[in-house]
Amino acid sequence: MPLVAHNDLPSFERLRQEGLLVLPTGRAMHQHIRELHIGLLNMMPDKALAATERQFFRLVGESNPIAQFYVHPFTLPELPRSPEAQAHIDAYYETFDEIREKGLDALIITGANVTGPELANQPFWEPLIRVIDWAWENVTSTLCSCLATHAVLQFRYAQHRQPQERKIWGVFPHRVMDKIHPLVSDVNSRFHVPHSRWNAVTPEQFRDAGLRVLVESDDIGVHLATSHDGLRFVFFQGHPEYDTVSLLKEYKREVLLWIAGERKDYPPMPDNYFSLQQKAIFDEYAWRLQRAREAGNALPEFPENLVAGNIDNIWHDTAEAVIANWIGLVYQVTHRERHLPFMEGVDSEDPLGLQQIPE
Repeated sequence: MPLVAHNDLPSFERLRQEGLLVLPTGRAMHQHIRELHIGLLNMMPDKALAATERQFFRLVGESNPIAQFYVHPFTLPELPRSPEAQAHIDAYYETFDEIREKGLDALIITGANVTGPELANQPFWEPLIRVIDWAWENVTSTLCSCLATHAVLQFRYAQHRQPQERKIWGVFPHRVMDKIHPLVSDVNSRFHVPHSRWNAVTPEQFRDAGLRVLVESDDIGVHLATSHDGLRFVFFQGHPEYDTVSLLKEYKREVLLWIAGERKDYPPMPDNYFSLQQKAIFDEYAWRLQRAREAGNALPEFPENLVAGNIDNIWHDTAEAVIANWIGLVYQVTHRERHLPFMEGVDSEDPLGLQQIPE
């Protein structure tokens, strides 16, 4: 929770210039501490639907030990679902109409499966635009994850993602580019983030769109950025919400696709994720698998159990800190009525007062 500058102590202004959130007494007195209502637009495919719920619920729940959060999952009916997944949605999810009627303080939008290169041809395209347009006018802040970031960059900023020759897949080092932005307050100046994508929006595209780049990698580009105002839209290109074993399960899926003949080449391992010992285990498995296929013998079992308990997680603490900062910022400026985005006196074009902070 933020400090309140209850007198003219010079340290308050110094801390503010360093990026720490310090409220003037007038703003603090107008705050009404209440629960926060956060929407989760879950566009992930059936097999990842529940896991994605847990990942984002976990980050939100761990972000603040005092605040109370109501997370409202919903999806787009245009996305095809299996009977089992649809039953889960019917039982536990709300509709966009219900979300829109009651309002939200914040919104998280996940990625989605894509068939074909063109985003505008996907079944989620038009309904997602409707959600984004509503959120821009009615929600304090919207956090977009990976493909959702690419979609918003395309239809709102005319910046099309660029296909990559090699999949950006693994855990990559990043550095903070804008150290005064409160979203990265008290976050390590260098940290790691998982990525899993075939496409990228380049740093130049983010900046050409007038967006604020906060975190970037020399190897794979932008991870964290915001809309020009610094809060109303927050963009992730990576997957800081990933569980420790998420990339392991993706690797297993790709190997099984190769075994089934649905992938031509044997998949490479994700970068910077497995230890040398774990890589040796998978190299031996690949050799044994190939020999068994050539001999017509029973195939060895994928050695998931040999490595799953020993994978290092080097990203979750930072992910938790960024989400905590994001929710804290929403708390400071959202209206007491959840269907209104900002409290009285907050400038929607500069809700955090960032334009008043010296560079």
